[in-house]
Amino acid sequence: MHTITKNADVKMRKSIESYKNEISKLRTGRANPAILEHIRIDYYGNEMPLNQVANINAQDARTLTITPWEKNMIPVIEKAILNSDLGLNPATAGTIIRVPLPPLNEERRKELIKVVRTEAETARVSIRNLRRDANTELKEMLKKKEITEDEERRVADEVQKITDKFVAEVDQLTTAKEADLMAI
Repeated sequence: MHTITKNADVKMRKSIESYKNEISKLRTGRANPAILEHIRIDYYGNEMPLNQVANINAQDARTLTITPWEKNMIPVIEKAILNSDLGLNPATAGTIIRVPLPPLNEERRKELIKVVRTEAETARVSIRNLRRDANTELKEMLKKKEITEDEERRVADEVQKITDKFVAEVDQLTTAKEADLMAI
């Protein structure tokens, strides 16, 4: 029975980490290398993430610098950034690509908040699905008479407490990200 709650806790924690990863990609007012991590580059016939073919750094609050490991990758990286849905315009200076981040307008901020809320709901659904799986496992154990009804109810309550804790964490992360997006 402890394995059920422990498994639920571990899997829900992974859902939280996945959610944190997704919202870290969303652009706030300052430059963050994670913004470009999902961009994929054609590297000698293979699709590679940008961070595996170049170094990505925040030069200042509004500029990212990309230093490709191979000089011939510069035009490929520029094209991939231009074709992404980020609306960024890279500028090459020798072997360094500079990506200035324009300030966010009110409309774009609201769009990003909608994306954050969608991701948050996806994370909540994932956590609730894990709760359902744990409860199903408990009911199976009860059916096979491996545990008593009292034990099943007690463990189900523990799983619910874990679920509530992680859903509250998703809400907290969402509120913090929304505040971050609205800050000018």
